[in-house]
Amino acid sequence: MDLGLAGKNAIITGASRGIGRATALEFAAEGANVAICARGHEALDNTRSELEAKGVNVHAAICDVSDPGSLKSFLNGANDALGGIDILVNNPSGFGLTDDEAGWEASLNVDLMATVRASWQVVPWMAARGGGAIVHISSIAGLESGSPPAYSTVKAGLIAHAKTLAAQLASQRIRVNTIAPGSIEFPGGFWEMIKAENREMYDATLATIPFGRMGTAQEVATTIVFIASPKASWVSGATLLVDAVQHKGIF
Repeated sequence: MDLGLAGKNAIITGASRGIGRATALEFAAEGANVAICARGHEALDNTRSELEAKGVNVHAAICDVSDPGSLKSFLNGANDALGGIDILVNNPSGFGLTDDEAGWEASLNVDLMATVRASWQVVPWMAARGGGAIVHISSIAGLESGSPPAYSTVKAGLIAHAKTLAAQLASQRIRVNTIAPGSIEFPGGFWEMIKAENREMYDATLATIPFGRMGTAQEVATTIVFIASPKASWVSGATLLVDAVQHKGIF
């Protein structure tokens, strides 16, 4: 299916591995130009090379999204390099897994405030182009109890922020949606680490997924790209679960 993304310009924050990387590659495969950032040079450079091989324009820069100045500089560079922005995917997580100052600070600064700040900055650019699409990456942890408090609270906050923003920006033809992945396993990711270091926790989590396996970054990426595309033009304010029924709640 042609998703109508050829020539569109997309920013994906935190895109050197995992869901972010897979999403950037999927956008590029659809003909979209992409801007990506990450904190580490090597993985970022490798992903940039993969994207350039697909024949699209690519902007890649080191960025700590929790630092307002660093994030602003990256976004400005992306806008200048691509000549405008149509799509923003707010992807990184600070994985605030401890219920202490450090855990809350990581979740608030990386997951929530980086998303808020990026949206503030990009919305006027989208409005000037006649509209656009913003996608927040949350988690099923934001829909139920059981996860560390900082992580789940902030992931729920992303869902609320997207819903509110969707209503506010509808008149500017800017759609805002949330993707809530379940447990996703990829090289260098959280669940690969847990599989190696805490097999009991890995197996217990696996048992909650009716399909009997963890999801892949690619499965999340294809959903993100679709929801950001013109083919999903009547979808805004939605939270789309990508979890193979791991979350059992009705809502």
